[in-house]
Amino acid sequence: MPYNHKRVYRIYCELELNLRIKPRRRLKRDKPDPLAVPRKKNTVWSIDFMHDRLDDGSAFRTFNVLDDYNREGLGIEVDLSLPSARIIRALDQIIEWRGQPNVIRVDNGPENISGEFRTWP
Repeated sequence: MPYNHKRVYRIYCELELNLRIKPRRRLKRDKPDPLAVPRKKNTVWSIDFMHDRLDDGSAFRTFNVLDDYNREGLGIEVDLSLPSARIIRALDQIIEWRGQPNVIRVDNGPENISGEFRTWP
C-alpha cells in the first residue's frame, strides 16, 4: 500500500515530531588548572553528592567524603533529604576523627551554596 506523503507529513506535525531540539549552550570557560596530587594523607578531601531511586520510586541522596591521597572513603551519609546542618555535622565528626584537612575540594553544585555551609569554618 503506497503512503501519501502529505498525510504522513500531517501526522508527523500533529505528533510534534517536527520540533527542532535546540542544543544546549555551553559556557566558554578558561582551561582549568590541573589538579594537584596530594603527597600525604589528610591534605585534600573531596566532597560530593550522588542520588538514585529506590524500587518504589522515592529518591535518596548520598553525601560522600573522600581523601584524595589514597581515595579512601572517610564518610557517607545516606538519606531522603540532606540539609546543610546535617552535612556540617557529618564533616565535623570526620574532622574530629581524622583532623582537619588543608583543602576541601567541592564542585559548584547547588548543595554547596547555602549560607550556612559557606560560613562553616
